[in-house]
Amino acid sequence: MDVFEMLPLYQDPWFTFRFAEDRLVPRFHLEGVPAGQRVSVFSIDPGTGERLGLLATETVGSGGWVDLTEPIIVRAGDVFIAVPELG
Repeated sequence: MDVFEMLPLYQDPWFTFRFAEDRLVPRFHLEGVPAGQRVSVFSIDPGTGERLGLLATETVGSGGWVDLTEPIIVRAGDVFIAVPELG
């Protein structure tokens, strides 16, 4: 019997974080992103998905954790995305 790996029809090249309540975000986890890879963090409009501004540029650490130099302050309803650099 042949085993086939299932491939998604579509996958965003970034990670999206949405918040239901106010919070301070000092770190976040990116599943499957290797340590040493650079990542850019952008605030986006929750309705349109339009990028509003660069919040941080950091390096992924051990186990896929990104420790921010300065924590991100988010309010209920805020959204940010983390975009790993290609290459």
